[in-house]
Amino acid sequence: MHLDKNQLAKKFGETYSFADFMDLIRVLRGPEGCPWDRAQTHASIRGNFIEETYEVLEAIDLGDLALLREELGDVLLQIGLHIEMEAEQGRMTADEVITELCRKLITRHPHVFGGALADSTEQALENWEDVKRETKGHSTHTQSLRSVPAAFPALMRAQKIQKRARKAGFDWPDAGGALDKLEEELAELRAAVKAGDAAQIGEELGDLLFSAVNAARLLERDAEEALTEACLKFVDRFEAMELEAERRGTPLSGLTLEEMDRLWDEAKRATRQR
Repeated sequence: MHLDKNQLAKKFGETYSFADFMDLIRVLRGPEGCPWDRAQTHASIRGNFIEETYEVLEAIDLGDLALLREELGDVLLQIGLHIEMEAEQGRMTADEVITELCRKLITRHPHVFGGALADSTEQALENWEDVKRETKGHSTHTQSLRSVPAAFPALMRAQKIQKRARKAGFDWPDAGGALDKLEEELAELRAAVKAGDAAQIGEELGDLLFSAVNAARLLERDAEEALTEACLKFVDRFEAMELEAERRGTPLSGLTLEEMDRLWDEAKRATRQR
C-alpha cells in the first residue's frame, strides 16, 4: 500500500523505510508534487548523479560520517528518481532493480553461494570477473575491453581497459617496460610539437597520457587518485607561493616568471620537509 503526501508528512521525525522513500519520490513527481521533479528526465539529471557520487567520495576522504550519510542519501535520491521515471511508464519497479541486484550478487559470488573456492581477495575478484564475462556473453577479449563504459573518467577507463588487456597476456612484465614506453611517447610528442602538426600533437598527447596510466597501474598506483593528489599538492604549493609573495609586499601577478619559479621551488622544498 502506498502512502499519500499527508501520511508521509505525518511521519516526519519518525523512521522512514525504503518503501516510504519510493512513495515520497512518487508524490514529488505526481500531479500535486514539485514542478522541478516532474520535469526531470534521465538525461537532465545525468550530471547530478555524477556530482553526488563525487560528493560521496569527498565525504569518504574527509572521514566525515555525518556527511557520508547525507551524501549517500543524495545518491539514493538520484536512483529513486531514475526508477520512478521508468515506473511511471510501467517499465521498471524498485523491486525489479533490487531483485536483479540480489541475483547478480549471488551469481557472482560462487565461492559463497556455490562450490567455487576463494582463499584471497584476488581469487574472489577473479571469480567475479569470470562469471561477469560468462553472463554478459563476452566471447572475446575485445568485447570485454569495449564494455568498459565510455562515460568513465578517462584515467579510470584507461586503467580498466589495460587491466582487461592484461588478462589476454598483453602487458609488460613489470613497470620498467611501461616507463620506457612513457619516454618513447614523450619523444614522439616532442617531435610532433617541433613539426607543428596539430592533429599529431593531439594523438601523441593521448598516447603519452595512456602510457602514464599504464606505468601507474604497473607501479600498483591508481592513476585517478595519483592525479587527484597531485592537484591538491599543486594548490597547496601555489598557496604557499602566493602567501610568500604577499609577505614580501608584492602581489603574485606582479612577479616575473623567474621570480615565481624561485618562490615555487621554496614552497616545494618546504612541503617536502613536512
